[in-house]
Amino acid sequence: MIFDRPLVPATLVQRYKRFLFDATLTDGRALTGSCPNTGSMRGLTTPGSRIWMSEHDSPTRKYRQMLEIVEADNTLVGINTGLPNRLAEEAIRLGLVSDLHSYETLSREQKYGRNSRIDILLSDPARGLAYVEVKNVHFSRARAVAEFPDSPTARGAKHLEELGDMVEAGHRAIMVYLVQRSDCDQLKICRDYDPIYAAAFDRAMARGVEAYAVKCLVSPTEIAPIGLISVAEAAGSPLRTLA
Repeated sequence: MIFDRPLVPATLVQRYKRFLFDATLTDGRALTGSCPNTGSMRGLTTPGSRIWMSEHDSPTRKYRQMLEIVEADNTLVGINTGLPNRLAEEAIRLGLVSDLHSYETLSREQKYGRNSRIDILLSDPARGLAYVEVKNVHFSRARAVAEFPDSPTARGAKHLEELGDMVEAGHRAIMVYLVQRSDCDQLKICRDYDPIYAAAFDRAMARGVEAYAVKCLVSPTEIAPIGLISVAEAAGSPLRTLA
């Protein structure tokens, strides 16, 4: 995914109310912008961090600048949670995620489960349906290891249960963890921050749900999926690359 125009560098002053951030431009001007990530953004809100913002000229927008990338541990990290579905679709079409590219039809945001919408629905006359749920990942606290989630997510656990239901109904179900950083070679479930999600993940894997993690190359001009990294499955299991 190439940005419409190069992102603008700045220095983060603070991120607050989840939706807002203050920053200082390279010429010293201060500004307030919107933050397209309502999560905790653990490890990515340190004052003084280098950031990159997109700029929008629409007269209906309250804030012209929107936060897109934060530098952490000498790595550029994409934080916009509006991008993972688009990046996951790109990864699928590029053939990076198992054999998902071989399905005939790809649809977005289809109703299913318990009053939910699946991020991507794949269909094929010969192979049936494949339900693909996408999660944004940007948290890392150990070298080369990405973790999800970075805070409790009851919604995420619900999605795992619904994917398991789809498998039991005779369909294929897939979790795609979209890692918006390039310094990680492994994806682990963050069991200490959200044991409920971890238990739901274990149940989903036991029921036949597949899990893949896609690493991205992040720069001020584009964010691009570049390949799979290994995923840790049930508690105590070794990390392995799913293909």
